[in-house]
Amino acid sequence: MEIKPIAVIHTDFPEKFGIPRQSGLVPSLMGRIEFYPEYRTKDAVRGIEGYSHLWILWQFSKSIRENWSATVAPPRLGGRQKMGVFATRSPFRPNPVGLSCVKLESVQYDEINGPVLYVSGIDMLDGTPVYDIKPYIPYTDSRPDATGGFSDDVKENNLEVCIPDELKMKIQEQDYDTIKTLLSQDPRTAYIHDNNRVWGMSYKDINIRFTVDGDLLKVLEITQIP
Repeated sequence: MEIKPIAVIHTDFPEKFGIPRQSGLVPSLMGRIEFYPEYRTKDAVRGIEGYSHLWILWQFSKSIRENWSATVAPPRLGGRQKMGVFATRSPFRPNPVGLSCVKLESVQYDEINGPVLYVSGIDMLDGTPVYDIKPYIPYTDSRPDATGGFSDDVKENNLEVCIPDELKMKIQEQDYDTIKTLLSQDPRTAYIHDNNRVWGMSYKDINIRFTVDGDLLKVLEITQIP
């Protein structure tokens, strides 16, 4: 059996660095799901507006490898402790498939692209292939008493973000809070802590360069992406 993509999702992330580690962490991040021609029919999404959230199954298109490893080193554990690949959400898997829960904002119908789904809370790269879409059903999918393995013990870093006034002017007003939230979640590789290292994150048409010293992230430069 061959599984092929049914759609593609367009997001504001031209590269992997800076994408939230999980869906829903930055609710304001938007995505647009466009179906491939053979699936562009209203019938395929009939009734979907009745659901507030959707499950998206998608391809880790930039993490495809010929070989796989039974263990991986999760960045959130410092990159040194190994766990079984099936006990993590590592993109480096036998089948490079991701699973995200997103909020359905709207369904719009286009004469060329057919039904287009607008979703929020995304964690995907622009141009990511989508394998399937399923409704999130609260009474079966929600498990308030679930345990989260090692992720329950990992402290999330919420950094203080300093963006100088002269650089704030280079950010679109509607994007400022989203960018600040992304930066506050510490997009750095978790096991690299070099106070002198300058990091770069691309979002939409800008590149943001910054350093981190302790719990303070300072933006140094914002430039337009050619």
